[in-house]
Amino acid sequence: MASPPDPAERDGWHPARLIPTAGIKNQEEQEKRATSAFLAVMAAVPEFGHKLLSDLGAPKGSIATFAEVQLKDSGGKVNIPDGAIVVRRGKTRWSALVEVKTGTAELKTDQYERYLDMARQHGFDALLTITNQIRRGEDDIPVNFNKRKVGRLTLRHLSWWRILTSAVVQHRFKGIKDPDQAWILGELIAYLDHENSGASGFHDMGPEWVRVRDGVRAGTLGRNDREAREIATRWEQFIEYVCLGLSQDLGRDVQPVWPRKQSAEGRLDETVTGLVEEGILSGTVRVPDAVGDLRLLADLRAQQLTTSVTLDAPRDRRPAAAVNWLLRQVKDGPDDLRVGVRFAQARETTALLLGEAREEPKALLSQVDRKREPRGLSLALSRPMGRKRGRGKGAFVTDTMRQTIEFYREIVQDLRTWSPQAPKLRDDPPDPDAERSPSSDPPPFSDPGTRDPGEASSPTD
Repeated sequence: MASPPDPAERDGWHPARLIPTAGIKNQEEQEKRATSAFLAVMAAVPEFGHKLLSDLGAPKGSIATFAEVQLKDSGGKVNIPDGAIVVRRGKTRWSALVEVKTGTAELKTDQYERYLDMARQHGFDALLTITNQIRRGEDDIPVNFNKRKVGRLTLRHLSWWRILTSAVVQHRFKGIKDPDQAWILGELIAYLDHENSGASGFHDMGPEWVRVRDGVRAGTLGRNDREAREIATRWEQFIEYVCLGLSQDLGRDVQPVWPRKQSAEGRLDETVTGLVEEGILSGTVRVPDAVGDLRLLADLRAQQLTTSVTLDAPRDRRPAAAVNWLLRQVKDGPDDLRVGVRFAQARETTALLLGEAREEPKALLSQVDRKREPRGLSLALSRPMGRKRGRGKGAFVTDTMRQTIEFYREIVQDLRTWSPQAPKLRDDPPDPDAERSPSSDPPPFSDPGTRDPGEASSPTD
């Protein structure tokens, strides 16, 4: 009797999943399945549930979750929000109403305000919304609404990509104590990571992308064009998406870097200005303990994407030694990696491709004064920018994410910061017990609050 085929060698054989992605017929069914799966795993894996709920102000207690709850509004009409979460700890009871969207569906103002009213009316502590809209933070709600309806409610928004990131970090890096719970969380990750789930993160740069891209190159894009601001908003969301993607791979909290004193609207204004006047989109990403921040610069005119990092130059070495210190760290880097040097108290900078710098490292020194001390060292890599708005080969989202991750992997993660050498003792230290003549003794420590006992006191003492 023949033995069954090895599943690993059989095309078309897929592992059985606790939460299957097959058989999803429409977006309504997609939302129901994603909501039920997510809420069920929150209750089944408390370590995962508590991490997500802590930002909503929930106590760390037993978690109960419900799907398609029926609630009456003030007019007696029954509404069916997607779910509810109840946490109990002793006599404390905390609850949140949950509304979910998948795919490209977005929140609507009238629906959001209706659930705000119901959450207040039925005594919920929070209203949680979940969509694929990636925002600047959990309290950045992706819909305009009447703020007077909020009352004491806590309002939070999570993107599916952030939920997936939290699940991956908890599962892969922090760990789940119970092996069965770890397996359940792994099944949720497999589900959310599948394109059929409708929870696939950042989709594309939006329908305005092609017009803005072409308008920048033609010089016809205006500061007041609605499309320019839409792309600026998408760009901020994309930077958040990149940070979450790196967090999944590194298990660390990677964050975007925005000017502290600049408002969200001020940032968008600055991005629009850069887009219209210079044709660029720029953003900065901070990886904990990396030598420096990663900078992403998309030049829509040149159709180039540049990823770069800047680090401090050594202060205890001669200029040539400082340059060689960096070149040794990137000896296996690509020949077209651009190496730059900024000098102390001077506007002069130098730059060479790594292939050229290997042959003539002294060409990176100051051309005005060879002894001028380097202050900053930079590494930058430019590649053709993806032109399509979405994902896939030749698409902006896919190509930019790939280049950022590869730049970090191949260049940044192995770089080391400069630190000064500790002072060293002499090879033949003096004998501390040896007698010294009074004349050779070092002067005693002089404390301004003490005097020699033989010193005369002044009349005012």
